[in-house]
Amino acid sequence: MAFRLPAIMKTTAARLSALYLLLFALCAVLLVFYMTSLSARMLMVQTQETINEEVQGLARGYQRGGIPVLVRVVEQRSRQPGANLYLLADPNGQILSGNVQSIQPGVLQREGWTELPFSYERYGEAAGRRQSAETETPTEVGHNAIAVVLRLPNQMILMVGRDLGEPERFRDVIQRSLMLALAMMGFGALLIWYFVGRRALKHIDGVSEASRRIMAGDLSGRLPVTGAGDEFDRLSENLNAMLARIAHLNDGLKQVSDNIAHDLKTPLTRLRNRAEAALSGKKTGADYREALEGTIAESDQLIRTFNAILMISRLEAGYSAESTDKVDLAAVVHDVVELYEPVAEELGVGLEASVAGPVVVNGNRELIAQALSNIIDNAIKYSAGAVEKPHVGVTLQRDGDEVRLQVSDNGLGIPDEGDRARATERFVRLEKSRSQPGSGLGLSLAKAVMKFHNGRLDLLPGNPGLSVLMGFPGSKDA
Repeated sequence: MAFRLPAIMKTTAARLSALYLLLFALCAVLLVFYMTSLSARMLMVQTQETINEEVQGLARGYQRGGIPVLVRVVEQRSRQPGANLYLLADPNGQILSGNVQSIQPGVLQREGWTELPFSYERYGEAAGRRQSAETETPTEVGHNAIAVVLRLPNQMILMVGRDLGEPERFRDVIQRSLMLALAMMGFGALLIWYFVGRRALKHIDGVSEASRRIMAGDLSGRLPVTGAGDEFDRLSENLNAMLARIAHLNDGLKQVSDNIAHDLKTPLTRLRNRAEAALSGKKTGADYREALEGTIAESDQLIRTFNAILMISRLEAGYSAESTDKVDLAAVVHDVVELYEPVAEELGVGLEASVAGPVVVNGNRELIAQALSNIIDNAIKYSAGAVEKPHVGVTLQRDGDEVRLQVSDNGLGIPDEGDRARATERFVRLEKSRSQPGSGLGLSLAKAVMKFHNGRLDLLPGNPGLSVLMGFPGSKDA
């Protein structure tokens, strides 16, 4: 994928990086000038202090022996290696002693510190220039210095100064070092900006390409995740979770459509055949009544099926108009078991509940009661006649942070693990349940209700029979 600077500059990250880089460069340049000027001021102050100390030493010599001692001290100090500038001149500015051969005009006419650095030549530099001219070898000529000019009581002129070559070289070294450091940091910042911008653009291009595939209908596509854990990865992970949810709902919608087309075809066919049979031949009023009652019963079953499908769809989509509140599961179990006791007794099935005191969860009482009713109805229906003494037990207990509501029977159960997983899908009816009335939506609705309550629905082998576990998150206020 080609790297495109205009495309990078359209990204917010690149623009912010460029702004920070510009701000950094401005601050760095200001820092260079500040450090350079600060170094120059510090060196100038140090130079002036050194000159003042020299002046005080010469003043002490002048006080001890007058002009002769002063001239001797000036001659002695001017011959030392790396000496300061010493100059003793007559009142007209004619140089009498020191290590300065020539000086910029006008310097000696003003007493006190020189306002600006001035140029001068030491003794022997004129001969060096002549020798350089003969050998055609260029040499540095002229120096800059600062000095203090004093007039003695006899009007003779004393100048003590210091060459600025070393401070200027030191300042130049500092300036070059800072500029080099600035250049290196700027180059490094540009490299970082280049690679960070390139990586951001590459990630964005990957997201755009994946988005185009998804918009084209490929819901199995996912946004790329690099594993860096940055904001791009977090955004991609959230969008991938959303896409997975959308794909799941889309598959569920397709499955519902297919199941409606296949599983509701039979009852609709029966309705038509029943109406056609009622219209054929000579029928009595009782025959017509019987046919209409059968049609109404079949229609009621279809309505219940469609209502269950709509309820499951709303719950699986995470939306329901049903309100939630604190629910005592013990009371729900008592009411549902009491409702199904006559049915169980009629089919010869023992039904009992074991509840240990009030157990409160946050949920919807009607939905929980509907799910429990479906599970108990299945347990009674599939255990009746399967064994000599069919029995259904309902237990409710708290296990740590989870509330476990379990319905167990001793019927034939579902031995195969794959069949237990399929039993909670819509319209799925296993081979052993084909002879029993029903639509195959009871466990699907119970699973959707548990998902709505952030719980779980597990089908476990009962050895013998089947055990259906409804796990609720415990209420903090319970």
